[in-house]
Amino acid sequence: MRLMVAPDAAAPVPPVSVPVPVPAGLVLAPFRAARFAATGADLATLTSPPYDVIDEDERTALEASAAHNVVRLILPRDVPGDVPGDAPGALPGPGAPGGADEVGNRYEQAERTLRAWLDSGVLVRDDVPTLYVYEQRQGDHVQRGLVGALALADPDARIVLPHENTMAGPVSDRLSLTRATAANLEPIFLLYDGGGPASAAVAEAVASPPIIDVDTDVDTADRVTHRLWAIDDPATLEVIAADLLPRRAVIADGHHRYATYRQYQAERHAAGDGDGPWDLGLTFLVDATASGPQVHAIHRAVRGLTLADAVSRARESFTVRQLTTTNAYDTAATAAGTGTIATGATGATGTSGAAAGTATAPVPVPVDPATLLDELATAGRAGHAFVITDGSAAYLLTQPSADLLRQALPAERSEAFRRLDVTVAHLALISQVWKLEDAVGVVDYYHDAPAALAAARASGGVALLLNPTPVADVIAVAGAAERMPRKSTLFTPKPRTGLLMRPLD
Repeated sequence: MRLMVAPDAAAPVPPVSVPVPVPAGLVLAPFRAARFAATGADLATLTSPPYDVIDEDERTALEASAAHNVVRLILPRDVPGDVPGDAPGALPGPGAPGGADEVGNRYEQAERTLRAWLDSGVLVRDDVPTLYVYEQRQGDHVQRGLVGALALADPDARIVLPHENTMAGPVSDRLSLTRATAANLEPIFLLYDGGGPASAAVAEAVASPPIIDVDTDVDTADRVTHRLWAIDDPATLEVIAADLLPRRAVIADGHHRYATYRQYQAERHAAGDGDGPWDLGLTFLVDATASGPQVHAIHRAVRGLTLADAVSRARESFTVRQLTTTNAYDTAATAAGTGTIATGATGATGTSGAAAGTATAPVPVPVDPATLLDELATAGRAGHAFVITDGSAAYLLTQPSADLLRQALPAERSEAFRRLDVTVAHLALISQVWKLEDAVGVVDYYHDAPAALAAARASGGVALLLNPTPVADVIAVAGAAERMPRKSTLFTPKPRTGLLMRPLD
């Protein structure tokens, strides 16, 4: 899946300059969630992934799956107005009567939809302020944490630590949605180094029956079981609050939403509204030491560079080794005994030994991404390692020269930043060795290696495959008050949107 990064979104987000409250520490407050009244499989059809990983095809599919799917709130469409006969708050999809785009009212449509769902009982508010234990099971992996309202803090306060820079475009979009809906529609995702009473409270809660138990993506390898428990006992809430207060947390996912929280907070204070629910933001807080996320690499596809050029330039500063791949000849010809087979990228061949026939021309098939990632993981244990491929051949790059690293990596940056693979990939390989602009449209981002390879083949460029960044390295960079290069990490599973929402009233 390609990550949605708009070319016009690259401007940095301006700092918040309005005086706002400063929390005493890490505060995760209980809140009255808005939840869908549906349960089980019906609830699953109303939820969605986070807004920033939904492409247009998935958006359309989610809209078609249910009239009340939450995608209509988080990614609303511009529409001319209500359509008679629609379900309360439902918006027409693309191509439907009344569904033609009318620029400028999408955020107001989201506000009207949210209010209609609340008024009609599609969404129901919990009676008392609550912290929610949220568990996600994906295969053998279990991730657990607390969902609550996080007290917002400037990064300089060293309470909530970002590890990536933000861009103005996504923040402007999410801010317009927040202004219109006056709600936090999906949580940000934070990690902290726990092991205290808060983590014990989470472990104790999951021994009781959940208030929500639902599976999503049931027919795919991405199947996740989501379960929620409520903690509203005042004594337990006090214990959790006391444990969290002296700690600090790192933003794993949701940097733009956190920046949106803080921009909206500043606007409300600038308007004279004083302290209020805008001083907090919906958050999923996970103890990384107990039941944290899985970490995956985000791969790159680089345009305007052939594999031959990429390899030639890299040889000057890296150790370069061609990888044995799954390039083979057409399997149909091989099965018929009329062709030859290749055992590696070097093209070693052997006869089939079947019935005699006239050999056909060899037809190459793409490299196997899984094989490349295995080679990359093995090489990465010894230091920086990258795989570059155009889909038909692949090369392993290791041992960048000391001269390259000295020239490319700023001496004033922390050791935590300088030792990251993704730092070397962008500052040393892409910018210094390949001499390319590190910008959207030149470098694209993909959650999986097959998608990066497909993009490289389509554009005539190269895919740049990376190893995942360890959680400890992410925390170290954030702890050094620095930012990683854009799209450095992918934490999974991501919190599911639509299970818990937070109206700001």
